[in-house]
Amino acid sequence: MTAYEVPQRMNFSTVAPKVFKAVLALDAAAREGIDPVLLELVQIRASQINRCAYCIDYHTSDARKAGETEERIYQLNGWEESSLYTVQERAALALTEAVTRLPDGVPDAVYDEAARHFGEKELAQLIALIFTVNAWNRMNVTTRKTPGTE
Repeated sequence: MTAYEVPQRMNFSTVAPKVFKAVLALDAAAREGIDPVLLELVQIRASQINRCAYCIDYHTSDARKAGETEERIYQLNGWEESSLYTVQERAALALTEAVTRLPDGVPDAVYDEAARHFGEKELAQLIALIFTVNAWNRMNVTTRKTPGTE
């Protein structure tokens, strides 16, 4: 059996290098001060919601390199029902879901819970990380970036 091939529509980094470099710079700025494991959990979860195969592949690999366990990666899609995540991680994941599903809004309770677990600067960085991974997801889903490619 062979895998179904989904052809990539374009190589965005080649076609729009200035925009791609700007998103890379935004990404680097958004990552500052965020725990590497939490960073990857947030990026995987947003990518799952957005169905970005490239980013799911990329960030699960990075999560493993950061020391994340297979069990926690596998259960991430059902984090609300899992006992494997800390209260801080749960607050970050709830915020990730609310920001990623923005048309539903970000409820005060979700924002307030995140603010209880993160200082103002760290919360701002977390929000920046979430909207940045969503930008990557939209870029990669739209152009059908192929998992396993650079």
